Amino acid sequence: MNIKVHPMGDYGTNCYIVTIDDKDFIIDPGVGATAWIKQNVENPVAVLNTHGHFDHIWSNQEVKELFNIKLYVPKDDEFMLTLNPYNLGMPPSYADILVNSDEELEIAGVKVKFHHFPGHTPGCSVIEINKTLFSGDFIFSGTIGRFDFPMSNEKDMKKSLQKILKWEDNYHIYPGHGSKTTLNNEIQTIKQWEKYIKA
Repeated sequence: MNIKVHPMGDYGTNCYIVTIDDKDFIIDPGVGATAWIKQNVENPVAVLNTHGHFDHIWSNQEVKELFNIKLYVPKDDEFMLTLNPYNLGMPPSYADILVNSDEELEIAGVKVKFHHFPGHTPGCSVIEINKTLFSGDFIFSGTIGRFDFPMSNEKDMKKSLQKILKWEDNYHIYPGHGSKTTLNNEIQTIKQWEKYIKA
C-alpha cells in the first residue's frame, strides 16, 4: 500500500491518495485538491469522506465527476454536503453511497471499513484500509477533534473515546490535519480527554 498526502486550503486539511492493488482511493478532497489529485492518480476508484466538514469535502463533486467514480459518505453527515457554512461558497456534492455505522464495504475488491466515532460531527468516521486508519478529525497526533462546534456532541465524543480505548491492536493513524501517529502513541492523550469530558 502506498499513501500520498497533501495539506489543502487555509486549514491544512490532509487529502490522501491511498493506492492498494493499483487502485487509488481518494480520501477527503478539500479546498483546491483536484489539481494535485489529477497529478497523482493512475486508477482512481472512489472518493471517501471521513466526515462532512467543508474543508474535507470541498472538491468532492469536482473529483467524482472528473473521474466518473462514486462518493462514499457516512450517512449521518450527508446533510452537510449541501450546506454552505459561513457563506464560503462551498460547492455542493452528492453522495452515491451512504455508509452505515461501522459498515465494512468491498470497493473494487478492496475491503474498506468506516468505524463510526461521532462527536466531532454526527457521522464522524475513521476509515480503515489494510489495517491503517484515516482518522479525519477524530484523533490527531497529540490531541482529539473539537466537540464544541454547532453540530458536535460532547456526550458522543466521550462515548467514542471509550469505544476506541477498548481496541487492543496498534494501528498507524493518518489524521485529517497534521502528522501521522499510531494508536499506541495516542492512548494516554485519549484517556486524559475521556476523563476531562464530564458529559
